[in-house]
Amino acid sequence: METRNIIILAAIVVYMIMMVAIGFVVSKRNKTTSDYYLGGRKLGPLVTAMSAEASDMSGWLLMGLPAVALMCGLAEATWTAIGLAIGTYLNWLFVAKKLRVYSQKIDAYTIPDFFSKRFGDKKNILTTIAAIFIIIFFIPYTASGFAACGKLFNAIFGVDYLTAMIISAAVIIIYCTLGGFFAASTTDFVQSIVMTIALFVVIGFGEGAVHGFTNVFSNVKELTGYLDLFKGYSVADGATGSYGALPVASTLAWGLGYFGMPHILLRFMAIEDENKLKLSRRVATVWVVISMGIAVLIGVVGYSLMKAGIVPTYADATAAETIIVDISKVISKFGFVPAFVGGIILAGILASTMSTADSQLLAAASSVSENLVKDTFKVKLSVKSSMILARVSVVVISVIAIFLARNPDSSVFRIVSFAWAGFGAVFGPVVLCALFWKRTNKWGALAGMISGGVMIFVWKFVIRVQFADTILNIYELLPAFIIALIAIVIVSLATKAPEKEIIDTFESVKAKNN
Repeated sequence: METRNIIILAAIVVYMIMMVAIGFVVSKRNKTTSDYYLGGRKLGPLVTAMSAEASDMSGWLLMGLPAVALMCGLAEATWTAIGLAIGTYLNWLFVAKKLRVYSQKIDAYTIPDFFSKRFGDKKNILTTIAAIFIIIFFIPYTASGFAACGKLFNAIFGVDYLTAMIISAAVIIIYCTLGGFFAASTTDFVQSIVMTIALFVVIGFGEGAVHGFTNVFSNVKELTGYLDLFKGYSVADGATGSYGALPVASTLAWGLGYFGMPHILLRFMAIEDENKLKLSRRVATVWVVISMGIAVLIGVVGYSLMKAGIVPTYADATAAETIIVDISKVISKFGFVPAFVGGIILAGILASTMSTADSQLLAAASSVSENLVKDTFKVKLSVKSSMILARVSVVVISVIAIFLARNPDSSVFRIVSFAWAGFGAVFGPVVLCALFWKRTNKWGALAGMISGGVMIFVWKFVIRVQFADTILNIYELLPAFIIALIAIVIVSLATKAPEKEIIDTFESVKAKNN
């Protein structure tokens, strides 16, 4: 192995050891399953903010988004980023504090548990359905993270994809199994810092390599529609097209997904002091805007690097997902220090992936151990047995995700976009109605979850396929979210109103938030 590769590997290994060490240290704080899955509601405002956003962005930020900007121009990438930025802010502004207060009031520490207790579902029907949807969407989502890790090491060192993917997954499994939610949140905070460093270094080098942003933009100006926010462009075949109001609305709909992301909502529930959520909101929003802006700009710079032969010529957006990896490899050729910097960049990609995979693992594991085993099947367990079951659930779900991630040709962006749509449509409307409409009942919530989940699959695999060349070929989150919201309202109004006790709890939470 070349010296520069040894230095790169050393930087990555040091980073991975740090993550495992954090898991080991934090493991001593887990006394109950509440500690394991929600950190005992003791997260500080900065950790809450940065862990929420780091767990949200995943490898999509450093791999998927730059690739879309590089190969398809600004329209899709920019409107997606704008939608996510708006969704981030609104989620922190309207949902965070209310969910924190409400979940503590009814003693809920998972999202399925919150739904059942919020709507007085003593038979745990909502818990069961919510847990099943979490497993359905989180396992492939986690698998995409494992796949990103495998692609990373395969692209850098030529290591067998499957071997690299399994080793990376093992590190995530170890610190998640040991430390639980607090370990995941703490490592996510560290990982957000590493991701930020990686973004700034890459954009700085890329701009310098092509001698300034003047050259960057002069290169892409020759591509008709590339810089136009209302036109599309394909670098792969030179095709152009319009990007009108409906595609813009469809892409902005990415922001709706935030209202239903279990791993983000859990951060809101876990903060120690809900009055510090304003600080968390500001930090989170600023970081998201800056990081996504740089990620899109990296894609634009990537075209000039590709044109100059500094990075390979990519066939499509899936192939271009290694753009930051390729840039880091170029940086590492300039000496030992640059090689270490390249290692930090690659650690940043690894961080973005791990920060999401760990949170997804815990959310999926809690659905199995707490919501299905204990709530649905009424299995009584001691505190010690519950902790063992929690850790076993993490391992079992990880093994399934590893199996699904065995294909190295899967697209990180496509898998993430589908899972994101799934959670947004299944849980987003229910969360909003649960927090802001007291007339919502358990049957309305159930109808919303099921209709949203079913419509995601129908729209993605039936309507978009059959009507690919029509206005119906839009991101499945938007129609599924609307249909789920309508279902909640209609069914809630058509069935019996919530009991007085449920209404009283709603009003007391509302009063505390005013």
